Amino acid sequence: MGNHIEHPLEWDYDGLCVGLDEAGRGPIAGPVVIAGVIFEKGFDHMEIYDSKKLTEKKREKLYTEIIEKALWYKIVFVDEKTIDQKNIYRACQDAMFQIASEAPCQYVLSDAMPLPNLNKEIHAIVKGDQKSICIAAASILAKVSRDRYMYKLDELYPEYGFKSHKGYPTRKHLEALERYGVLDCHRKSYGPVLKQLQMHLF
Repeated sequence: MGNHIEHPLEWDYDGLCVGLDEAGRGPIAGPVVIAGVIFEKGFDHMEIYDSKKLTEKKREKLYTEIIEKALWYKIVFVDEKTIDQKNIYRACQDAMFQIASEAPCQYVLSDAMPLPNLNKEIHAIVKGDQKSICIAAASILAKVSRDRYMYKLDELYPEYGFKSHKGYPTRKHLEALERYGVLDCHRKSYGPVLKQLQMHLF
């Protein structure tokens, strides 16, 4: 019925599962945020679902509920410099590995991210945030945490419009990038930012 996970995948496991997801792989500015959540076995919630399918108001409400009801959770921010050094895929993978290693459980469910050499049972699930309540909850924690961070950047640099585009390469963002230049919060390895940096070298 609607956006509801009818039978969360973690219910099929004998023990507890941590769900992992991220927010912010595509933007050209700001950190990527990775979260992990563990709920008690059999936990259900009619509203927790893929964060991209929810309104901002709903995500904010659920953020508080998830933190209150989770047995365990962790949120990790990976800064722009690390993203540029490692590449976005590896930066996300390493942060997920860190959270999965620390999580007090044996089973790990990720949103389509393999975690080689993890000493736990890992299942990388395509569209996991629509199949696992723990992954969905992690996606909400990551999304809300990142959005709040981008609002702070917007206060520091209002001319860039971070509040509206959250660092994604929209036309408004690209125009601001060209007009005002590259900030420390921009990902220097990403095409539009790299182009601006190269233009100013000549």
